[in-house]
Amino acid sequence: MNRRELLEKITTFPIIAQGLAGDLLAGDFRSVFRGQGIEFDEVRHYERGDDIRSIDWNVSARFGTPYVKQYREEKELTVSLVLDCSASMSCGSGALSRYEQALISFALLAFSAEQAGQGLGAVFFDREIIRVFRPRKGRRHTMALISAALQTGFPRQKEAGPPGKEGGRGSCLGDALAGVNRLQRRRSLVAVISDFLCVNWEQELGKLCRKHDVIALRISDPLEEAMPNVGLVRLEDPETGAGFYGATGFASFRKAWELWHQERRESWELICRRSGASPLELSTAHDAAPVLSRFFGGRRRI
Repeated sequence: MNRRELLEKITTFPIIAQGLAGDLLAGDFRSVFRGQGIEFDEVRHYERGDDIRSIDWNVSARFGTPYVKQYREEKELTVSLVLDCSASMSCGSGALSRYEQALISFALLAFSAEQAGQGLGAVFFDREIIRVFRPRKGRRHTMALISAALQTGFPRQKEAGPPGKEGGRGSCLGDALAGVNRLQRRRSLVAVISDFLCVNWEQELGKLCRKHDVIALRISDPLEEAMPNVGLVRLEDPETGAGFYGATGFASFRKAWELWHQERRESWELICRRSGASPLELSTAHDAAPVLSRFFGGRRRI
């Protein structure tokens, strides 16, 4: 799917996002699209029946009579989308590449945040942080982010060059997570959209989860689950250019391939859950809208 076809598809998303935003709002995903919980509003005189734990002792001592703190629900929530634009995201065995599926998910979440009236920010990363967008509201801002994602990802896929050029090309997911943590000082919803084919991000994910609600959206491909028998093929890491020849005609090779990907998937999910992030896997073969809707809407039934 080329850029123009993706843009045409994305133009229909505001209608789809209305229902998705409803699932997000109705879901029980901690503070997803509900605001940052409660914040201090004012103090008032203590009344019989008030919880003594709400007494503001400093104010009470100053005025010589007990006062209690009043809180109100914070309706505003900042939504931050962290988008992986690295070379490995350009891969895909079907109609969509990982990046195209990531971009579709990015657009759906962006329009849903807009429908819910929340501020929307974004961080794009590859071997380094490419672009940072501070949170804003409105359709113009949403379309600007989607347009930037379209222009950022596709050209960089063509710049990969011959194997081994530029040495190691690993993506800087850890730096991107640390950047969001510094940028967002108030509790936010952070959706990390990546294939997580990189290293040194686990600690930063844990730090991010201590301050924010985090969704780890892993974009996968059907080839990870089943390698077809296509004879001897060269398999290459798009990030580093390192490669080897795989004998896909051997059942033992195909089994080892599937087992490696299964272990990597289980390790990713375990890291997310231990860190406090909510893991969600989305294959390039699946329709993103119903997968996201089930993920958020299903939490109402938990």
